[in-house]
Amino acid sequence: MHPMRRFALSLALLPALGYAQGTADDYRRAQDLPQQWRELDRPFQPRLTWLDGGAAVHVERSPGEHLRIDVDGTVRRAKSAKELGLSGEPVPLPPQQSWRASGGSGQRTTVRFENRLDRAVRLFWIDGDGRPRQYGTIEPGKAAAQSTFAGHVWLADFAANDLAGVFVAETGDGIAIFDERSRALAMTESEVRPVPAATLFVRDHDVFGRDADGTEFRLTTDGKAEQRYELPDHWSPDGARVLGFCSEPEQRHELTLVESTPKDQLQPKRHVSQYLKPGDRITQRWPRLYDVRARRAIAVDALPFAEAWSIDHVHWAADGREVFVLYNRRGHQLLRLYGIDAATGAVRTVLEEASATFVDYSQKTFLHWLAGDRAFLWTSERDGWNHLYRVDVATGAVQQITRGDWLVRDVEFVDEAAGQVWLKAYGLVAGQDPYFAQLVRIDLDGANRTLITAGDGTHEWQFSPNRELLVDRWSRVDQPGVTELRRARDGALLCELGRQDDRALRAAGFRPPEPFVAKGRDGKTDIHGVLILPSTFDARRRYPVIEDIYAGPQDHFVPKAWGLGARQRTLAELGFVVVQIDGMGTNWRARAFHDVAWRNLKDGGLPDRIVWLREAARSRPWLDLDRVGIFGGSAGGQNALAAMLHHGDFYKAAAADCGCHDNRMDKIWWNEAWMGWPVGPWYADNSNVTHAGKLQGPLLLTVGELDRNVDPASTMQVVAALIAADKDFDLVVVPGGGHGIGESPYLVRRRQDFFVRHLLGVEPRRR
Repeated sequence: MHPMRRFALSLALLPALGYAQGTADDYRRAQDLPQQWRELDRPFQPRLTWLDGGAAVHVERSPGEHLRIDVDGTVRRAKSAKELGLSGEPVPLPPQQSWRASGGSGQRTTVRFENRLDRAVRLFWIDGDGRPRQYGTIEPGKAAAQSTFAGHVWLADFAANDLAGVFVAETGDGIAIFDERSRALAMTESEVRPVPAATLFVRDHDVFGRDADGTEFRLTTDGKAEQRYELPDHWSPDGARVLGFCSEPEQRHELTLVESTPKDQLQPKRHVSQYLKPGDRITQRWPRLYDVRARRAIAVDALPFAEAWSIDHVHWAADGREVFVLYNRRGHQLLRLYGIDAATGAVRTVLEEASATFVDYSQKTFLHWLAGDRAFLWTSERDGWNHLYRVDVATGAVQQITRGDWLVRDVEFVDEAAGQVWLKAYGLVAGQDPYFAQLVRIDLDGANRTLITAGDGTHEWQFSPNRELLVDRWSRVDQPGVTELRRARDGALLCELGRQDDRALRAAGFRPPEPFVAKGRDGKTDIHGVLILPSTFDARRRYPVIEDIYAGPQDHFVPKAWGLGARQRTLAELGFVVVQIDGMGTNWRARAFHDVAWRNLKDGGLPDRIVWLREAARSRPWLDLDRVGIFGGSAGGQNALAAMLHHGDFYKAAAADCGCHDNRMDKIWWNEAWMGWPVGPWYADNSNVTHAGKLQGPLLLTVGELDRNVDPASTMQVVAALIAADKDFDLVVVPGGGHGIGESPYLVRRRQDFFVRHLLGVEPRRR
């Protein structure tokens, strides 16, 4: 290190300031104001109770203000619930209701609930009004048989808002298993599994069965450690056949971490865990089909499943003649839905999704089977936007349901009886921020698209149990929350329930972020971001700029809803303007926007961010683009350092925490998703280690020695390359620190000091 060199840089900046910043008072304000603002930030949260199965709602705005609002728009006001004819204590809506009310078919059935988790679960029946009724507790490893009716909804949880699974009973007796699979699908309903023809188990890597009388039989004979059979658990509707898998185990790749200062002993501890990285050999799986009643295996061709990253979304046709699986080939450029003939094991391709770059399987895979299994719903970016399609199972014919220069963010609900689907859409309303979430309903044939929400902001909503009404809450970064009651069938506004009052917050110095839009590097594409100004902002001054960056391709990251942005304020209050920008390569825009990230993570949308800042400065002369810093963590740490290495003429200082600086060093799924497989020369070209010698300005590297998310050796390899290139930098390794340690109080303060020294040109916390 050369401290005199850094001191000379600081002195050179001093004449440009003309005023003091980075003082002890500024630090105190940066620490205290966000807490004060949190206490003054009071969202409008009335007590809500659905009435008449969801055809009306009781709203308690305050102890002396009660409303009853019906689906026809009638509003009755009173000083108490009793005056409205309501009795009993209102029950507030659950924060996130993920189940529907039970339907009544009159067809009695029995469901056996099995708890395969390591904790006791509470069992609930959901009544006709959508309210949970507790039916006892099931201990770990135990089961309980319950008489019910087809169409009734059952769920289990560990505690409020911690679901273990949601199931809907079907005709015929069945089994509902609460396990990790049901937990992963807990926000949707799972079908009760059929009663199997026998109990299966694995012994010495082979599959065996046991009849009800205890008689054992064998289904496979060639299992071995290097090619083992898994326990089959995907049963046909009649319980006669079952789909399972044979697998070859993944390679061993140990991540070794040394805990230098453990709390329970003097000597360091060594921590070893399995941690696959790009290019490693992953588990290989092949489907295996068994006719359990006939006590035989049915051969399935292994060739279509070669080089699989995953084989999942198993679904049996209602008639049991075919079982379907979704195959994702490693490299994530090909997905296929295969149908396997249950009698012969023959494999056919029902649907193929291919891309010359990547298929965004981890964020955009949606597959919903329609009743009768003659068709399913599927999302695809094949026309350049993520849209919804209907696929014929027999022919593979694809019918587009949604279309246009907007995208489907999520499928909220499929109403087959009405022939409609409810969607969360991005970019649907012209003139609005394309990341604003809106609720839209459309017929399954693509007709009668209806926008249900309104208001220039991003929306979240909650339906009544019968889905006749919904509470719509919307906001923007510069607009506090608005809560409305709408009719679901046409989006009609029945009543504005209330708005958040932000007057006290603004009086305490809070300045909402300023949204800004500019064209990107291509001169055509809108790039969206926000500017966060200090509470002491003075347009006569010049402010250095710090970008808070995270450019991971899995999502977008600029806030869209009202919030305080406490992390950004800890820097802004010291005398900076902090910006957040979503450049090309991030998610949830047009496909071409996203494709910029393919094999190109070093790009980070940085060319778009630079253009955005320059355009913002044209109308904001107080932005000093001669002093621009950048910081981020994890993928943002990779981005922050890449900004200095590839755009050092623009970015003058960077703080990078726990960065995945070389994509060959980080976890396998995230990096292969965007960088592909096999590992090619583009991995090295995107590595910050490769380009470390280009560093010209101040750099702060931070990392936790026990980071189990991103291998901390990734940071240390950058350090080695910087030393080899004789570059100055600051490094803080935190004993016992994990991923994201850069947001700990000590490192937040170190980050503040770093930017105060190098962008403000003063010694921190001095009066």
